[in-house]
Amino acid sequence: MRLVPLLLAMALAHALAFAQETPLHSLPYTPSLATQFMDKTADPCTNFFQYACGNWSKLNPIPADEASWDVYAKLTNENARFLWGILIEASQSTPSRTTNEQKIGDYFHACMDESAIEQAGAKPLEPALAQIAGLKGIEDIAAYIASQHRTGIDRSVPFGFDSNQDYDDSSRMIAFATAGGLGLPDRDYYTKTDAKSQEIRQRYVQHVQRMLQLLGESVPDAEADAKAVMSIETALAEASLTRVEMRNPYNLKHKMSLGDLRQSVRAFDWDAYLNKLGAPEFQVVNVTEPKFFNELNTLLRQQNLAAWRAYLRWHLAHSEAAYLSSPFVNENFEFFGKYLRGLQALPARWKRCTRLVDRQLGEALGQVFVARVFSPQTKQDAQKVTREIEAEMGRDIKDLNWMSEPTKQQALTKLNAIVNKIGYPDKWRDYSSVDVKPDDFLGNVDRASEFEAHRQLAKIGKPVDRTEWFMTPPTVNAYYDPQMNDINFPAGVLLPPLFDPKMDAAPNYGNTGATIGHELTHGFDDEGRQFDAQGNLRDWWTPTDAKAFEQRVDCVRKQYAQYVVVDDIHINSSLTLGEDVADLGGTLLAYIAWKHDTAAEKLEPIDGLTPDQRFFVGMAQWACGEERPETKRMRAITDPHSPDEYRINGVVANLPQFGEAFGCKVGQPMMRANGCRVW
Repeated sequence: MRLVPLLLAMALAHALAFAQETPLHSLPYTPSLATQFMDKTADPCTNFFQYACGNWSKLNPIPADEASWDVYAKLTNENARFLWGILIEASQSTPSRTTNEQKIGDYFHACMDESAIEQAGAKPLEPALAQIAGLKGIEDIAAYIASQHRTGIDRSVPFGFDSNQDYDDSSRMIAFATAGGLGLPDRDYYTKTDAKSQEIRQRYVQHVQRMLQLLGESVPDAEADAKAVMSIETALAEASLTRVEMRNPYNLKHKMSLGDLRQSVRAFDWDAYLNKLGAPEFQVVNVTEPKFFNELNTLLRQQNLAAWRAYLRWHLAHSEAAYLSSPFVNENFEFFGKYLRGLQALPARWKRCTRLVDRQLGEALGQVFVARVFSPQTKQDAQKVTREIEAEMGRDIKDLNWMSEPTKQQALTKLNAIVNKIGYPDKWRDYSSVDVKPDDFLGNVDRASEFEAHRQLAKIGKPVDRTEWFMTPPTVNAYYDPQMNDINFPAGVLLPPLFDPKMDAAPNYGNTGATIGHELTHGFDDEGRQFDAQGNLRDWWTPTDAKAFEQRVDCVRKQYAQYVVVDDIHINSSLTLGEDVADLGGTLLAYIAWKHDTAAEKLEPIDGLTPDQRFFVGMAQWACGEERPETKRMRAITDPHSPDEYRINGVVANLPQFGEAFGCKVGQPMMRANGCRVW
């Protein structure tokens, strides 16, 4: 389709801006309701996503180094450019630098020193490769894996060992042993039999072979070793739970003694592993997937040492590829970035380094970010909206006609116990023990990884720190944690155009308000409802109420199963159910809370849209965007969220309030005759 001259000029200007990206010294201001993204030639009652976002892709084509491009991704990029500016400034060695600025600045400086990284080639892997070559028998594998887990190199190969909250007592941390060990994004990549899945597996084996060749293997040896890797990973995948099965926390609750763990995987030297790992003493471990560990035991007995050496070499190269010289970086990108996700170009070095600092020293970088962009007033405004929506959920629970009084009281107790974390942590993480050098990139990566691995392991046997965050402050996202029973909104997601106190309340409630409602609803979705007010896994529902809940969520499940993601692939609505229920409940809660908050005001149309229409357009425009077909295919397997189009159209089609706002008639695509409602 040809663009009109104005749109073409804007698109070209956007492309040029990305070609010449520079650090931001302040975040750009964008109005919350972007009417230029709307396609007013579209009928909102036929396709509301097209109506609200139809011009987005014309004005915002997907950059070559992105798998998808939407409002969240664009704000993430703007935040990254601002962080880039912070890191450039912090990388200058001046007497006035704070300790945090020294660490993030020196880390960034070392990461940007490409010549040193290219000169090192594969040498940083030589010590670990020598360890693998020196394995004398299967019994030696445990000590090697412990050394990798201890340094945080790849803490999920061939399994994960960490700390987590006890499902029965959320106030304490216990040891967890988890399934892992795969190179492809999900176990389904190994088990599906369609032609595309078979092609992906074939291409994956070829990629593994090329990576092993980069380590110095001959073509015949690398070819044989790649097949051995695929054999081990396929067996582990077939013994792993599906993502849908993992949505039921009872499928992941299998506490046993350390002695029982030793007996279940007798081929693995647990004593050598735990001693080398440096884990605290413990008596109880939760083994999330016993079938997986039984299969691991079988593989350790059946697969020869040469196959396990090949497997460990591959995962070493795979886990470190992004930090090595360009042959490793490019080969890793060609398969995982270009082939699997559809990216056309490797992200710029500054972007990769900025992301890495955020991932490894996130609260040190985030503390500087928050001080510059997140005002106390913004935090107060976000807290106000949160309180309004929580109050509305309380009213909603009291008025439910399908829930009995005993279950309502339990639900209200849980709602009132939810902790709201807005913006940034109350106490910042201490990175003083992390040694960061301006001329040792991979050393910095390893030391920061080891710091985090030790921090997590040290939690075993300790009380839970309920102040901890699991996202960094610049992150453009939010989450609900069922065991913490808290909602978390980093500063990065509370910035324009997602949250803008300068705008009227309608789009703010539609956008951020619906997101707050979404996270609250997660406490009562198909997974979250199984945890009580303290975060313990406990059934607090009467059988009748649980049955009524299942009938209502089944309506949502059946609705979303009809939507096509790409080609002939439909949404796996059993996987996306929790997010779909949260989208629906969160939007309705935000709408009613907005009505209560503005009941005394006389609201007028703005930009040709009524207040109600502005609410729903604001609700839709967080999702404006597009993604590449390859990414759609991958997300259909791995992502518990529905595609953005259906996160909008699927919701409004169930809301009479939307139909009234736009004059839709029952039977039109955006006005279902029998709408779903859970909360």
